[in-house]
Amino acid sequence: MHEPEHPISGASDAPESSAPASTFSVLTEIRGWARDVLFAIAGAVVIVVFFYQPVKVEGTSMSPELVDQERIFVNKFVYRLDSIDRGDIVVFWFPLDRSKSYIKRIVGIPGDIVEVRRGRVYVNDEPLREEYVPPQFLDSRSYAPVQVAEGQYYVLGDHRNQSSDSRNWGLVPEDHIFGKAVFRYWPVSKIGAID
Repeated sequence: MHEPEHPISGASDAPESSAPASTFSVLTEIRGWARDVLFAIAGAVVIVVFFYQPVKVEGTSMSPELVDQERIFVNKFVYRLDSIDRGDIVVFWFPLDRSKSYIKRIVGIPGDIVEVRRGRVYVNDEPLREEYVPPQFLDSRSYAPVQVAEGQYYVLGDHRNQSSDSRNWGLVPEDHIFGKAVFRYWPVSKIGAID
């Protein structure tokens, strides 16, 4: 009597049938990873192009918060959803030459009266608390009161005795402000959100 063959009796058939299956599985896995990486790169490019812009800090006017040659990201979209606030560090086109961009801190917003008395900033006749300005970076000069008009902003560098700002050339129109400094990515030792 002839015994029927068992489907698993051919031991030599197993490697031949599993090899194509494992190759197919590896290729599928690689394709999946490649697709995910491409989507991640495309998403990052869209975010950078439309929402964030890398910027290199040049000069010392924003020391000690930002120093020369640091690299930061500027959020270009935030002010479409939110207001510009006192204390924000912003990047803007220089009002006297739109081919240049500056980075400074917002000190006066529309409706404010800003005055500098012997180096101390007063907003609406109240002294402004500025823990971000070390004493050695202050200057002792005084500047006449300025009424900040609608759609304008008064900006100052944190390194007051090394900064060219609203004290020298006036207010910044809102449409010149193109973003808020939000994140430092270089040097690596200082990577993180900008306060």
